[in-house]
Amino acid sequence: MIHILEHLEQRAQQFPHKAALVDERQAMTFSQALETSQRIGSSLAISLAKGQPVAVYMEKSVENLCAFWGILYAGGFYVSFNTQLPISRLTQMQSVLQAPFVITDEEHRDALEGVFPPHRILLYRDLVKSAIDHPQLARIRQCHVDTDPLYANFTSGSTGVPKAVVVGHRSTLDFIHHFCPLFSITHEDVIANQAPFDFDVSVKDIYSALATGATLVLVPRHLFSQPQQLLDFLCEHRATTLIWAVSALCLITTVHGLDYRSPDAVNKVLFSGEVMPAKHLKTWMEHLPQAQFVNLYGPTEITCNCTYHIIDRTRSYPDGIPMGCPFPNEDVFLLDGEDQEITAPNVVGEVCVRGSALALGYYRNPEQTAAAFPVNPLNPCYPERIYRTGDLARYSSLGELHFCGRKDFQIKHMGHRIELEEIERAISNLPGVHRCCCVFHSEKHRLYAFYQGDLSAKELRLQLLPTLPPYMIPNVFRPVEQFPLNKNGKIDRNALLKGDGSHG
Repeated sequence: MIHILEHLEQRAQQFPHKAALVDERQAMTFSQALETSQRIGSSLAISLAKGQPVAVYMEKSVENLCAFWGILYAGGFYVSFNTQLPISRLTQMQSVLQAPFVITDEEHRDALEGVFPPHRILLYRDLVKSAIDHPQLARIRQCHVDTDPLYANFTSGSTGVPKAVVVGHRSTLDFIHHFCPLFSITHEDVIANQAPFDFDVSVKDIYSALATGATLVLVPRHLFSQPQQLLDFLCEHRATTLIWAVSALCLITTVHGLDYRSPDAVNKVLFSGEVMPAKHLKTWMEHLPQAQFVNLYGPTEITCNCTYHIIDRTRSYPDGIPMGCPFPNEDVFLLDGEDQEITAPNVVGEVCVRGSALALGYYRNPEQTAAAFPVNPLNPCYPERIYRTGDLARYSSLGELHFCGRKDFQIKHMGHRIELEEIERAISNLPGVHRCCCVFHSEKHRLYAFYQGDLSAKELRLQLLPTLPPYMIPNVFRPVEQFPLNKNGKIDRNALLKGDGSHG
């Protein structure tokens, strides 16, 4: 298999009348999704050159996915433009992408006029009216190779300009073909999609469903501010599989939502993006005693994830949940500051990855691509790319990888090197604290702890004295009702500092 949409074509033959895609307004069968995508592809193919990007600016919906797949049929690759982003950000993204077209709907058309010329703005409703040109689609497919780009996701750039991570068909096919069997995802599953489509967690939802024939249910964004209605939605749709960001799972347990109603059909909970707080995981596991829970790790640049750890209900995790072991066909290793491999336990190094899962690079950005995807220093015999994640980890005495934070979250405070995650775990483990996020203000040289819980700052400080050295105890404690989240559902640390916490 060399093209991701071979999965769609196979499922349309195997389960033509089964619900493939469901949102809050409609459901679409596999055969309908195939036909709609081919109509869009036939329309786009008239003017789209092979390998070009096409932006999609729509709410998360069934139509949005068909637009993605139509772009692939036309020989291009898709890029999701999140409708929640400011226009200035979209303009930055388009300056990098230089996409010839954007697909949208009438509701969002006006917002794009400052970003794209009017003749480059294509309406979904017009594209789906085209007849399917099977000979043209066949010619496009004949020219396809599995290293052609599939999608691009934007991440923040150190220069202030966003970077577009381009991922190919081969990387996604390889990952999904291991991912689904490992966690027993089958055509009987109902996958409840939480992540926005410009966040690579959604890639696992979308293509696990296509690869297996599972039904993909798109959870409306507004429900994530209404935990009871969110749980009703999961129960109503008999969701079996949650591949969610940690913050989304914590949103439910922070307000004791599972005491209201447990989504009893859920038998798989896979989480990623941040360190899962032990208390929140314990609550989920108590309410879903038969479900499998999996910790996933990996940045966008290696196609979703590179390691996993299946939670052992009989085991305690005093040092936190391990990152786990590499997925098949991915090699994950640690390099020290001299580019030597680390194999001894409890020595911290940078997580590096090699294998088919690596992204193609950053779009129109050869300098940063070369820096992040260098030649493997452990292989002097031929050029072999690796990805340097910027994450730090160590091996335990059991040989398991444990996350030790970001290189840029490793701070120098009072003469000591400190991992912010270690402080966060110590605070989160205290009775009366639900969750914690630590941020270092480099200009003021002050360490802030933002937390959800009932304890006062004085009580927190007193409880930490026996467990942390003085230089690791935050200078400022700030209670918060809710953590601000970025577009990927992770805690927005910059937004925390811009609040009252930065003035303490």
